[in-house]
Amino acid sequence: MKPAVWQFVLVAVASANTQVPTAFADPPSDAVDSVDPFIGNGGDSPNGSGGMVPSTAPPFAMTRWTAQTRQNYVSMTPYNYTDTAIHGFQGTHQPAIWMGESGQVVVVPGAGEVRSVFEARGMPFAHDHEVSTASYYSVEMAAIEGGTILAEQSATSRVGHLRFTFTNTHAPYVLLEATRASVIGSADTTNVTYPHGTLTINPVRHEIAGSNPERQDWIIGPNPARGWSGYFCARFDTPFASWGTAQNGSVTEGAANGAGALLAGYARFAEDTREVGVRVGVSFISVEQACKNVDTEVPDGTSLEETARKVRREWAEKLDRVHVEGATEDEKKVFYTAVFHTLQYPYEQHEDGKYYSGYDDSVHEGESYTGYSIWDTFRAEWAWQILLVPERIPGMVESMLQDYKEGGWLPMWKNIVETNIMVGTHADSLIAEAVIKGVTGFDIDTAYEAVYKDATVPPVNDWTISYFDREENVGYEVRAGLSSVYEECGWVADDIHSEAGSRTLDYAYDDYAVSVLAAALGKPDPATRFRTRAMVAPFTIFNNDTGFMEARNANGTWAGQDAGWTEGDMWAYTFDVVHDVDGLIQRRGGPKGFVDFLDEHFDGGTFAIMIKQTRQVAIPSHHIPYLYALAGAASKGQERIREVAVGNYNSSVNGLSGNEDCGQMSAWYIFSALGFYPVDPVSGEYVVGTPFFDKVALDFPNATRPLVITSTGAGKNPYVKSLMVNKAEVQVPVIKHAQILSGGDLVFEMSAEPQAWASATLMENMTESEAEVLDQHKEDYPHVELR
Repeated sequence: MKPAVWQFVLVAVASANTQVPTAFADPPSDAVDSVDPFIGNGGDSPNGSGGMVPSTAPPFAMTRWTAQTRQNYVSMTPYNYTDTAIHGFQGTHQPAIWMGESGQVVVVPGAGEVRSVFEARGMPFAHDHEVSTASYYSVEMAAIEGGTILAEQSATSRVGHLRFTFTNTHAPYVLLEATRASVIGSADTTNVTYPHGTLTINPVRHEIAGSNPERQDWIIGPNPARGWSGYFCARFDTPFASWGTAQNGSVTEGAANGAGALLAGYARFAEDTREVGVRVGVSFISVEQACKNVDTEVPDGTSLEETARKVRREWAEKLDRVHVEGATEDEKKVFYTAVFHTLQYPYEQHEDGKYYSGYDDSVHEGESYTGYSIWDTFRAEWAWQILLVPERIPGMVESMLQDYKEGGWLPMWKNIVETNIMVGTHADSLIAEAVIKGVTGFDIDTAYEAVYKDATVPPVNDWTISYFDREENVGYEVRAGLSSVYEECGWVADDIHSEAGSRTLDYAYDDYAVSVLAAALGKPDPATRFRTRAMVAPFTIFNNDTGFMEARNANGTWAGQDAGWTEGDMWAYTFDVVHDVDGLIQRRGGPKGFVDFLDEHFDGGTFAIMIKQTRQVAIPSHHIPYLYALAGAASKGQERIREVAVGNYNSSVNGLSGNEDCGQMSAWYIFSALGFYPVDPVSGEYVVGTPFFDKVALDFPNATRPLVITSTGAGKNPYVKSLMVNKAEVQVPVIKHAQILSGGDLVFEMSAEPQAWASATLMENMTESEAEVLDQHKEDYPHVELR
């Protein structure tokens, strides 16, 4: 589990791409130029600013390349903006800050004495001499023994392309780090293992190749993936003058092979060498495949400019599909960087039409993805990907089904293999949403078989294993508590299982997803069964005496208001019945009582402001501002949405509060900026909020025409006065997926004052005198402007 507290922070804006060389700005794209990879990387704590790194790679790349300023592990990324030295350039497979690294390779330029030890090889740099874009990165570093080294990089999905320019240095070299001390977990950085890798240097082919079996998450999850390793093949464009290996800091000149821990290999170049290029292929299958990936993706003779142009073209193809008008430069940075973040995960695990599976320790034909943070991304990112990258969805679903066939279950949080991180079987939601929204191209029978198993088969020792976060030496967690209490009584028992309150509500939603899929496939009996359980279960933990959700023990007693929550509290989870909002509203006294409850949630009641902010923006709370509209108080929700957006997103390095969570934070911002959000993603509906910009045109790949969202003056006018969808007036604040899938027109009439549109509850409960006062002071009504 990763803490997910959003913070209200503002710092100086980093200049990520103001000095991009002309050769690396082709093809022209204002959208790509607006991406700032530094956003979400600042902060001095794991939850300080998003947990992102300024990486270079195309969408959904197997390997992302970043400058290395730190040794990364669970809770630490390889680059942090506060650091002042660069220790190499890392091909990373760490999908999120609270997950572990796997099979990375690090490329280290140097001059003079060969330095393989991390602490000894750091070279000072300044952000003024650093450029970062989606397709190109460069930095000038002070070489340790004098002179400077300019490093430039781009990367395809499986090949990092780097170029080093040596100025006023002597004895230039490039080192490849195969293995290092691997930090296990996050609690104790001295808890390390020493993975044993391999290394081969081929001076004739100008290659250094090897393997790195490091997988920091090996201690959790049910799958050992014993045969897994990362492999690399580094091919240089400059002849080697000499070469050697280094192990634990000890250099052996002339050695061409190595094996073991703390292992690296290097190549020296002629004294007058000024420029060295290297292409580093990465594979999860073999060294031979890594070398083949170089041949396929960045063949001999390819310049760095050509590689970067190819990658930039891939980003432009996606980002140019979204055209924003009426946004400031900073707002464009926030928006397009958000789109950039949502197209990174899950990432490709397949290569050359095949993939290694750690579930059965074999190589298979087909597509595969990993880095599935499903507990986060099922809420909104999946819906966004279905719209913007529909060509990816069948392969992603098929990948989950392959995990099911090879490992026995759908993934929960897959990082090479299943890790048992988070709770619930929300792959059920992803599959059901894909089917409901018309996605095809995968085995629907196997899909139903897999989600049905999630809903009916408990994990082993369901009455005795807690399955607490990162519990070691246990099997698949899936729906822990399914057979112990949930299936019979409707709740997960807190005195048996961790996070029982959250599990109860998550399982209910997953039951709902299974029921929707069953109904779509013409299976009425299971559809009714799971729909009934989905509607009953949430309210088995609703405490009528307190008005809040509360976990229960096996015997039915209450476990206490602070027990049983995942990254949230009783406030966040009391609103977490997105498939039965009407039922929840009635439990809280009807629309007016529910709106008052929402106000108390956002205003903090008797709690401190910090607590209020935590409630607003933890991942399970993303949908909460939109519940106002479903309770007939849309104008209040529009105010809250702006508060969250302005308080938690900006164009600084600290521009993402908390953690990005593989794109979910950014997906919330994107949908909110467009003016609607998938509160209940499996329903195929979006709840209307408040658009941020004057106009947004979206050219979705499967649409027959663009979706054009017009909301003139939205930046300073947060309230919706009226909405037309495809020329039809809309009074209910809900848009159906079918209304936007093929494109169309959404026309919002915006206002600086609260409006009656979709706000009947507020109008019905306003006294005549209150209405008169509001009318007299409309110009003074406080609201949040984007600028």
